[in-house]
Amino acid sequence: MKDTSHINALENEAVYIFREVAAQFEKPVLLFSGGKDSITLVRLAQKAFWPAKIPFPLMHIDTGHNFPETIEFRDRLVEELGLELIVRSVQDSIDQGKVKEESGRYSSRNSLQTTTLLDAIDEFKFDACIGGARRDEEKARAKERIFSVRDDFGQWDERSQRPELFDMLNGQIELGQNVRVFPISNWTELDVWSYIKEEEIEIPSIYFAHKRKVFLRDGLIWSHSDYVYQEEDEEVLERMVRFRTVGDMSCTAAVFSEASDIESVVAEIRDSTISERGARIDDKRSEAAMEKRKQQGYF
Repeated sequence: MKDTSHINALENEAVYIFREVAAQFEKPVLLFSGGKDSITLVRLAQKAFWPAKIPFPLMHIDTGHNFPETIEFRDRLVEELGLELIVRSVQDSIDQGKVKEESGRYSSRNSLQTTTLLDAIDEFKFDACIGGARRDEEKARAKERIFSVRDDFGQWDERSQRPELFDMLNGQIELGQNVRVFPISNWTELDVWSYIKEEEIEIPSIYFAHKRKVFLRDGLIWSHSDYVYQEEDEEVLERMVRFRTVGDMSCTAAVFSEASDIESVVAEIRDSTISERGARIDDKRSEAAMEKRKQQGYF
C-alpha cells in the first residue's frame, strides 16, 4: 500500500484545486459517472468545503446502457449526501436527431455522449466541468492540464494549453469558453485504490469479483447484455470477473479475477502488465481514439 504521506499530499493538492475552482468560476459542475474516480472526487469535494455542502451540482451524462449496479449506487450516494444531481440522456439526443445510434459489432453510445455533454454545458452555462481523468490512464490524457481550456465549440487543442508553473492555476477564459478541471490528474490507479481503502469509501460492487455472464471477443471479456451486440456463434459463459474501469456496458471489458476485497484488488493491480484503459473497448478503435474524442469535446 502507498505511503500515507504520499496519499495525504495528493489529497491536499486536490482540495486546493477544488477551492480554486470555487474561487475562480461562477458555475462549476462535477461530472459524475458512478465510477471509482468520480466517487473519489465527491469525497475530496466534501473535504474541501466541509462543514458546508459541496457548492455545485453533480451531472451524469447517461448513455442508457449503464451497469445497473452503477446507477443504483449513484442514486443512493446522492440521496445520502443530499447533493443535487443533473442527469442528461444520450437517448434524448438520439430522439432529437442530434446524433445517430451506432449499429454492428462494435456499436457503442460512448462517443455519442459528447453532444449530450456540450448541450448540457450550454443549457446550464457551466464554465468549469470537474472530471476524474488521470494522466496515467492514457497518452492523450497525459497531455492534459489541470485547468484544461476548451473553445466555444467544446474542443480541446493541446497546443493552446497554458503552463501551470508552481501550482498556479489560471481560470481566466473568454466568452463561450469553458474549462475542464482534473483534481486527481497526478494520481495513479493505485493511488485511487489506496485512498478508497484509507477513507473507507464505498464503491459499486462490480469493482470486485462476482459471477457474470460474459463472452469473449478480440481477447477481451464482454458483458452479455441486451445493450451489447453479440454474434450467434459467440458463446455465453458464466465466469468470475470484475471491472477495473467502468463506462457503459458496450464499451467496458471485464477482467478475470478472484479479487473480492480491496487488499486483493491492490495486489492484482500491482501484478498487472496493462493499464486499466486496456479494458476500455472504445479506446481500441484506433491508436488516437481518445485524443480524437477529446478534440471533439469529450470528457
